[in-house]
Amino acid sequence: MKKLFALLLVCSLMFSVFQSVSSAENRPEMPPDGMGNPPEGMGQPPEAAGSPPEGMGTPPEGTGGGPGGPGGMPGGGSSFSGEYKAVLTVEKDSDLTEDIYSEGKDEVALLVKDGNVSLTGATVIRHSEDSTGGDTSSFYGVGSAILATGGNLSVMNAEIGTDASGAAGVFSYGDGVVTVSDSTIHTLQGTSGGIHVAGGGTLFASNLNVLTEGASSAAIRSDRGSGTMVVDGGSYTSTGSGSPAVYVTADITISNASLTATGSEALCLEGLNSVRLTDCTLEGNMPDQEQNDNTWTVILYQSMSGDSEVGQGTFEMTGGKLVSHNGGLFYTTNTDSVFILDHVEIEAAEDSEYFLRCTGNLNQRGWGATGQNGANCSFKAISQSMNGDIVWDSISNLDLSLTNGSVLTGAVLDDESCAGEGGEGGCEMVIDETSRWVVTGDSTLTKLVCAGTMLDDSGESVTVVSRDGEVLVQGSGAYTVTVESYSEA
Repeated sequence: MKKLFALLLVCSLMFSVFQSVSSAENRPEMPPDGMGNPPEGMGQPPEAAGSPPEGMGTPPEGTGGGPGGPGGMPGGGSSFSGEYKAVLTVEKDSDLTEDIYSEGKDEVALLVKDGNVSLTGATVIRHSEDSTGGDTSSFYGVGSAILATGGNLSVMNAEIGTDASGAAGVFSYGDGVVTVSDSTIHTLQGTSGGIHVAGGGTLFASNLNVLTEGASSAAIRSDRGSGTMVVDGGSYTSTGSGSPAVYVTADITISNASLTATGSEALCLEGLNSVRLTDCTLEGNMPDQEQNDNTWTVILYQSMSGDSEVGQGTFEMTGGKLVSHNGGLFYTTNTDSVFILDHVEIEAAEDSEYFLRCTGNLNQRGWGATGQNGANCSFKAISQSMNGDIVWDSISNLDLSLTNGSVLTGAVLDDESCAGEGGEGGCEMVIDETSRWVVTGDSTLTKLVCAGTMLDDSGESVTVVSRDGEVLVQGSGAYTVTVESYSEA
């Protein structure tokens, strides 16, 4: 009776949200065409933007590694014996079609350790009031509905639902390789991602409909030990607190997908990892919180939790649309980072605080030592329209490049509020001959190279002066750009 109740509870939630998916005709022996490998260049991040700021190498004293990710992702140590409890464990070639139900504490419904395994047209349900979740679920997949730690698993035309703490929908760990397609995933509780990799796991996803409702439950999630994800098509929505649509501590490639977070930032990326989005819609709605210095939509950072190797993070978005319902757009702190935007439609919040913020932080979250936790950032715009201010500080280094007809409408501001006693950092902007800066307020940079056009928002020319007051370019408008170095080529 208890099992029937659990089944009815979870299935009713799943079918109220998801439409039926088409059945797969044949089990693929390999990932679908175009999903076999990440695009060229995803395996290694671009050339470093500089050395990590001082204070990034070790967690600040007394933080214990920091509180983890900006979306409340767990951080810190964990204890796991390596032994999983599972309803069904598979270690040889198998073709599965039967439904699987799990009610045990921290139990996996389907565990694949080896072999070429297919699961077709089945319902997989995890329901437990006793499961603990936490780091063992986030790092190793304990309590997931479906977990592969080895072998090759193909999941097609499946209905997957979980109502337990730490119960991810589909999880790939270690040597596991998972291909999941034409399926729905619905998770209800905390630390329960939709699709998830950690510990070097590999996951290919195609045409999925994913909904997560718990806290710290990104629809596309990764964690300690990194991994690889390739996602094509589908809809991925997270509604819980601290649950981005995409949480990146792996190398992730996503194409032609809808990615929505209704109670969190749209995407966050930590440390030496990368994400590439092509023709996707990415949408976030992060609430303002006292523990944060500002509010963002996309963040590249280092939490010091130990969940991600310190190094350069890369965010690349080509085509598609970015929608922000609250706060600024792009924020980077306590890390090396690269942003590349290529012809992305951007819809900012009405009260957006900035377009890009490259600064330190006040260490309210344990993200590096105050006054030493700036960012080294390379931001390249390709055929890109950008509206909003660029904010930097002297403990950070920002290289901003406008190319191929890009237009920036905004001011460039030096904000030292999170820089402690300051440093020797700076902001350099290069505007190629096809691009334009529409200046909306007095601005400060260390270096400006403008081969293109620089006018104010009234169409008047802008005055450029050196730090010591020497007029380098006499403009006719009201705004002044202050620089240490200026050239037109």
